[in-house]
Formats: sequence, structure tokens, C-alpha cells
Amino acid sequence: MGSLLARAVGMVGVLTLLTGVVYPLAVTGIAKVAFADQANGSLVVKDRRVIGSRLVGQPFEDPKYFWGRPSATTPAGYNAGSSAATNYGPTNEALAKAARARIDALRAADPDSTDPVPVDLVTASASGLDPHITPAAALHQVKRVARARALGEDRVRALVVAHTEARTFGLLGEPRVDVLALNLALDAAR
Repeated sequence: MGSLLARAVGMVGVLTLLTGVVYPLAVTGIAKVAFADQANGSLVVKDRRVIGSRLVGQPFEDPKYFWGRPSATTPAGYNAGSSAATNYGPTNEALAKAARARIDALRAADPDSTDPVPVDLVTASASGLDPHITPAAALHQVKRVARARALGEDRVRALVVAHTEARTFGLLGEPRVDVLALNLALDAAR
């Protein structure tokens, strides 16, 4: 009985070492070699300083920048440590109130716009971290951004088109615009 217990404890130790230490280190090592950018968080570096990630949205509120989707993370927006949806249903008053507040902010930043506000500018994604908006949401903001930067609308619209990513493999997902990449391109266009 004692030798059976000793073997069982030894096997638990070996399996714990293999599955809890060796395997995770091996997978991490392979990922760092084969997918270095992704394994390190897909970080965006500007002037040797990390300014964001291609996987996590950024808060932009200045009218001269394109705004992304609202973040549902708390207590701070775009907090990857608390990624979750609000789980508000379409009839929830808190969701309607938040959407109205976001529409009001968009209208205040661009009072001349009478176009309907695209839904992704007023509702958070499931993760609350989405770094992308639809091309329609980006085009909705062109006039405001062009006016705030004293750039021609055609030039800003061309940047939106240039930063519109196609569906993955031509069929997965929807066309999308990476807000951080677009805003960096705007800063470079000065």
C-alpha cells in the first residue's frame, strides 16, 4: 500500500512538473520564436516608446482624432484586465442612456452632421476592447477630423480608405478600420 501511494504521489509530481512548468515554457518559447510580435502583445511602438497594442482599443476624445468604440471595461476604459461585456439587453435603460450620451458627445463634437450615427460608435463590443470600427463609422467622422486638423476631407477620406482592412481570408468577419493606426497616419500627414 505504501509503495502504491508513493508511486501515485510521484506521478502527480511528475505530471505537475510536465503540464504546469515544462509544457507552458515550451509553448511560450515556441510562440516567442515563431510569433514574436503576437506573443509580445502586438505592441505599437513610436519613437522607441510603446503607445498601444493592435489588439486593444485606445481612448480618443479629441475632435482631431477618430474615435473608436466605447469601452465596457471598468473602472477605466480599455482595461484588458477586466475585459467583459455589459450584458445589457436592447431594452435596458442603462444601455439606452449610455448610447444617448455617446450620440450627444458625437453631435456636440460635430454639430453640422445630421447623418445617423453608426451603431458601433455608441455601443461597446463584446470584449469592450475592440480596436476597430466599421468603415461607415470612420467615414461618419471624416468632416469633424478634417475640420479640426484643417485638412481636406478628400485627404482624410483617402486615409480612411487606405486603412480599411478587408475581411480575413476574404470571407471571415467584416471590413474594419484600426483606429490607432488611422490616427497615427493622421499625425504623420501633418
